[in-house]
This record gives sequence, C-alpha cells and structure tokens, in this order.
Amino acid sequence: MRKPAVSTKRAVLASVSAALALVCALVLAIPTTRDGLFQAWCSLSDGAGCAGGPVSPGRDLDENDWRLPLPPLQAATWGNYFALGDSYSSGDGADDYLPGTAVADGCWRSANAYPEKIADTYDFAGDLAFLACSGQRGNAMLESLGTTDSQLDRVTAHASLVTIGIGGNDLGFTSVLKTCMLRVPLLDSGACIGQEEEIDRRMGAFEETFEELIGEVRDRAPDARVIVLGYPRLFPTEPTGMYYTLTSSDQVWLNETVERFNDQIRAAVDITDTEIAEAGQTGSVEFVDVYDALAGHEVGSEDPWVNGVLLRDLTEGLKIDRSTFHPNAAGQEAVGERVRERIEAGPGRTLYVSRATVENASPDVLASEVR
Repeated sequence: MRKPAVSTKRAVLASVSAALALVCALVLAIPTTRDGLFQAWCSLSDGAGCAGGPVSPGRDLDENDWRLPLPPLQAATWGNYFALGDSYSSGDGADDYLPGTAVADGCWRSANAYPEKIADTYDFAGDLAFLACSGQRGNAMLESLGTTDSQLDRVTAHASLVTIGIGGNDLGFTSVLKTCMLRVPLLDSGACIGQEEEIDRRMGAFEETFEELIGEVRDRAPDARVIVLGYPRLFPTEPTGMYYTLTSSDQVWLNETVERFNDQIRAAVDITDTEIAEAGQTGSVEFVDVYDALAGHEVGSEDPWVNGVLLRDLTEGLKIDRSTFHPNAAGQEAVGERVRERIEAGPGRTLYVSRATVENASPDVLASEVR
C-alpha cells in the first residue's frame, strides 16, 4: 500500500506553523485591514491560494478565519474519513462482509469495498467511519436526519474526506432491471426501454435531493473534500448478443441511462464547487468518473469485475439477488483506483482548510468523532 513519506499530522502542523509565522510578520509589517493583509499574503506566497479572494468579504480577517492552503493529499487526510452512500459504496457483492452487516436488511459492508482500501492506502490523521449501506436512497438520507440511522448526522467538523455514491436507488435501478429481466412475455422488446419517461421524472426529482444532500454534508464538514462518485457502466459499449433476456439494445439503453445520470450528478458537482471557489470558502465538492472503470470486464466478459445475474430462493419462485449487477472485489478495486487518482490530483484549484479546525484536530478529538 502507498504511504506518504511524511506523516499527515506532522506535515499539516508544519504548514500551520508556517502560516502562523507569516501572519505574525504581516501584522507587524502592514495595517491589519482585510485587503492589506490578504494582498501581503499573496505577495509573499507568490500568489499561492489567492484565487478565492479574501475569506469573507465585509469582515476583518482575523487568525480564526485564516484559510490554510494545502496540497490535495494533505487536504484529504488531516482528519477523519467518512464514507457515505448506497450498495455500490458499501461493497455489496464484493464478499468478505464486516461482522453484523451481512444480514437481512443489513448494510452489507465489505472489507473489499473502496472505502476500506482508501483508508488503508493513506496515512489519515484520524480514522474511517464506514457508513455506506446497501439499499440507501438519497431522499431517505434526508428523511432520517435526527435519527440514529442517519448517515449524514455522523459526519463531523473534523472530516477531511467524505466520499459519497448515491442516487441509483432513487432512480429505482433495481426495479428497472427486474422489469427488463423478468418481463412477460420475455421477448417484449418495449418493456425495458419503455421505462425511460419514468426514469427521467425520477432524475428530475433527484436534482433537488442531491443539492440538499451536499448542503447537509457541507454544513457539517465545511473543510472536507467531498468526493462524489458516479456509477460504472455494466455492459460492453457494443454488446454482441443477448444477456439472459436483455437484448443488445436493452444493454446499450441501460448503459446510456447510467451515463446520463452521471452527467447530471457531474454538472451539479461542478456548479457547487465553482461556487465554493468563487466565494473563497474552504473544502471542495469533486466528481469521480467511474463510468468506464470496468471496461473490458463488464457483465458477460471472460473476467467480469461485476456480478452477473444471481438468483436466490428458487423454491419460492424466481428472484434476483440484491448483489446482481454490483461490482465484485476486483470491481471495487478498480473504482477505488479512480478515487485514489482524484485524491492525489485534486480538483485543479487551490484547496483551503480552516487553520483553526486543523489546529483543533487532536487525536482525542478525531477519535471522539468516529464511533
């Protein structure tokens, strides 16, 4: 596993110390107006971290408001890591499930899921709160606020990284696939693609849900890098024939539906992060494109990284298992690699955290927030 050469905590504290020294020098050298202090920072740092302007227009800049620019990896690892989302983030279908999660109506969290791999790869100052749960819907995440089941309420101010993959269940991907697979008669060519109008309606409804979700995460963890995952393509770009009862056109349509949904999420993420940057705020919201992460290893390939059709309870009639069309361990690793690339590359702009929040991220504080 890759580890940084310098521990996260030492590196961040060194950056904090340097920032403190610079602030002290600036206070002695120039009038302590907001604009004067900010311009001096830009001059002495060769413009590093000046893209967003002063932290908060209309207020004097004091040390508690000072933004600290950090490299992408440090910005992701100075605190705790919260992994939110649905079955594609919990690792349902990837085996090696964590104790107590592989039960009826359970969360099916896998040791092979990408959040576990990300936590093992990097030297987080804090720990992983693995909260993603199979079957989770975005609107249910909002409805559960204030309850013990809430994923969002577990997110805290000392989160440096939040990953979230959500929305597939809001669109009803499972029911859509069942309609496609178990249509009667089996050769009804319109049963699958005929669901497009309803999916479009659900996609429209999810726009507001997604905006609220990201807002709730940002309210709780304004300094975190929030990394939003799309969904992978399940079938080859050019299917060569039937997969069970799915025709080639069905497979292409399902791929295109996933791609359209990813594009919707990406657009919302880009708008939000642009607003963050333009307002000079801390943290970020970033999109990770995993659409072709399983390329060459889709359903029906010789070495699939995603589960094909899994059947269960045949004595009670034909039922499709919940982990059908979910990434297996290899698929989760492929998705995780895309997340690692984003963590290390960053969003292509300066990342800021609140110096005061990082200063307060002691081991005891971090440990108390991940239980």
